[in-house]
Amino acid sequence: MKTERLIGILSILLQEEKTTAPELAEMFEVSRRTINRDIEELCKAGIPIRTVQGPGGGISVMDGYRMDRTILTSRDMQMILAGLRSLDSVSGSRYYSQLMEKLRSGSSEFISGKDSMLIDLSSWYRSSLAPKIEAIQSAIENRDLLEFRYYAPSGESSRIIEPYFLVFRWSSWYVWGWCTAREDFRLFKLNRMDSVTETARGFDRRNVPLPEMSNEKIFPGGIRVKALFTPDTKWRLVEEFGPNCFTEADDGRLLFTADYTDMDDLVSWLLTFGAKAEVLEPEEARIRIRRNAEEVLQIYREG
Repeated sequence: MKTERLIGILSILLQEEKTTAPELAEMFEVSRRTINRDIEELCKAGIPIRTVQGPGGGISVMDGYRMDRTILTSRDMQMILAGLRSLDSVSGSRYYSQLMEKLRSGSSEFISGKDSMLIDLSSWYRSSLAPKIEAIQSAIENRDLLEFRYYAPSGESSRIIEPYFLVFRWSSWYVWGWCTAREDFRLFKLNRMDSVTETARGFDRRNVPLPEMSNEKIFPGGIRVKALFTPDTKWRLVEEFGPNCFTEADDGRLLFTADYTDMDDLVSWLLTFGAKAEVLEPEEARIRIRRNAEEVLQIYREG
């Protein structure tokens, strides 16, 4: 954290004409003594910092050593802040909000009007996601093994991985790492992980390939689906599969066609439509839905 603080202090000094030790201490949540030591460290590193005591004094960087901020436009700054704000929506700490303040400091001329882009990555699972993301980030930075309980369609298991990347794709968070049990790189969905713990056991970084996050990899398909939906379900089909996933049948219903990944997921999805969906293909899905309807009917008959 010291290195990050030094970079943050230097960033502020390069952007502002002058600041004070109390202001820096409050911003970085440390003591004035710590800030004074940090200023000494920056001076030793060759940064020409000037300090003036008394009223009107403060800390500044000598003229001629300032960054030309004209390389960043107002739109550039808005995009940077929007990205940081989106990360803060799933952060378990105040790190990104503090970083935003560092960038805002002395840059008011680049930030005009109200924010035009708001991104929230937290979804419904913010309370459970934030500590997982924080633990995974820490393990990646420290190169510590990550331990967790994983729940998959094939069953649950305890996993230990070398974590390398946090990935956000298709409205979900994943961690990409080397699984010690499978002896291969694997992608794990955070919502299926529990008891996520950074161990004290380190690992040597491998030559890591980037995770394959194409649509075909995440949703490999293989199950051809045909189903008829009532017109009032159009909004859901458009939201989940786009406006080109169906055509209008002669009776006014929507003929839906798509490739699906998993039969269990397909049946579960279709059941959420109740009587507003009729499956034409595959036959296995029709059989499962009919069996499910009979079992539900039996429960309510007995009740």
